[in-house]
Amino acid sequence: MKKLVVLTGSGISAESGLKTFRESGGLWENYDVMEVASYAGWTQNMELVLQFYNERRTQLRDAQPNNGHRGLVELQKYFDVQIITQNVDNLHEKAGSKNVLHLHGVLTRARSTGDPELVYDIGYEPIKPGDKCEKGFQLRPDIVWFGEAVPAIEEAASLTSTADIFVVIGTSMVVYPATGIIDYVPKNTPVYLIDPNDVAVPIYRHIHFIREKAGAGVEKLLKQLLHEPPK
Repeated sequence: MKKLVVLTGSGISAESGLKTFRESGGLWENYDVMEVASYAGWTQNMELVLQFYNERRTQLRDAQPNNGHRGLVELQKYFDVQIITQNVDNLHEKAGSKNVLHLHGVLTRARSTGDPELVYDIGYEPIKPGDKCEKGFQLRPDIVWFGEAVPAIEEAASLTSTADIFVVIGTSMVVYPATGIIDYVPKNTPVYLIDPNDVAVPIYRHIHFIREKAGAGVEKLLKQLLHEPPK
């Protein structure tokens, strides 16, 4: 079974009603992104940051996977599908995807501010000031904020280097280090890009463009891979 590695961004979750700051000039659900997605913001106003992610968690509880997520689950029947996502939602898992690597953390987890190895599944429950790990440190969202290291990037690069087919869905390809993942795609591996908008791509790669939103794009991808495999 061929290995199909998929890099997803906010575009695949947009059809489920989840927005990102890039859609509104640096705001994320009407918040200045640096106030709620940076360590500086956390140190300046912990209560605001906790409130923001508690709201996102509540929003996520009611969000449902769309045809883009479900289409990737369908692909599992024919390929070894490995998903690398920049999204912090759990819609891939809700849809039924088996192998999902989160680059930027997950909303439904909390971690210790004093020991990053202490991570807790909290579901859709809020994190409050005074909520602490067993070592006595305040809990924070298990989210990679701007300026922080991306621990999963090496695993993502390694996974990408073994791809027989590589697909990019709904990402602007401008956020480092995730955008550099495409450099690890093997030379002769076909690359598909699903996005209704123009996306900057490396000039040294031939890209199979599918100019659709995620749901319709994944449906077209499935047909192409099963009936019209690239040479």
